[in-house]
Amino acid sequence: MTAKQHDPEPIARAGKLGAPTQLISRETSEFDRGLSFFDAIYAFAITLLIANVDAPPAEAWHDLGTLLDTGVVRQLGGFALSFVVIAAFWRVNLGLVKRVSAMDSATTTMNLVAAAFVVLIPFTTQGISDPASENYVLPTILYAVNIATASIAQLAMFEVARRLGLETDRLSRRAHTAFVLDWLVVPAVFLASIPVALLWGADAGKITWAALLILGPLSAWLVTRRAARPTPPR
Repeated sequence: MTAKQHDPEPIARAGKLGAPTQLISRETSEFDRGLSFFDAIYAFAITLLIANVDAPPAEAWHDLGTLLDTGVVRQLGGFALSFVVIAAFWRVNLGLVKRVSAMDSATTTMNLVAAAFVVLIPFTTQGISDPASENYVLPTILYAVNIATASIAQLAMFEVARRLGLETDRLSRRAHTAFVLDWLVVPAVFLASIPVALLWGADAGKITWAALLILGPLSAWLVTRRAARPTPPR
């Protein structure tokens, strides 16, 4: 009979103040449990979006025009927008976790902060998609701040892991700069929509978000070229 195999022990590592901190290696079941926990958070947040769509009354289903008058299309539009946003955040989180060899309390805490902002997305989606509030500027501002802070929190998690030396394949300084600049495009666009909304209204602020359809791929292309350039000899 073979002995029962156990997961490797968590790695003990000295923090900046000399106190040991536990690193959970990605080969352990604890790491998988942590990843599954965050997956569940994102799945729950994306499921909550449907609660923002009010079921139209029975008489509204009489014809398409009556159904459209209930505002359900706007609510479904908000659902679709935030579904894509949360799904993108989940994919990004998955990609970031794949880039680290272990997790510790600091990286886990930052990941929880990012998850908390993601869980808020169904709440702010209500404001921008409900027919009674969609034309107000405040819901647009809150949604923009929500998305920007969630994105920045995800980046902060990776930066903490990088500082602790937990990258599986450490980026060069040039590649890291390109990576950060590309990442900041999303929060920059959403934050830029705030003054647009204040000056020209909620719809103008929301239209600003569509700039990511162009700026996102363009930024990715530019930073890839920058990272690929050979470093000039000193």
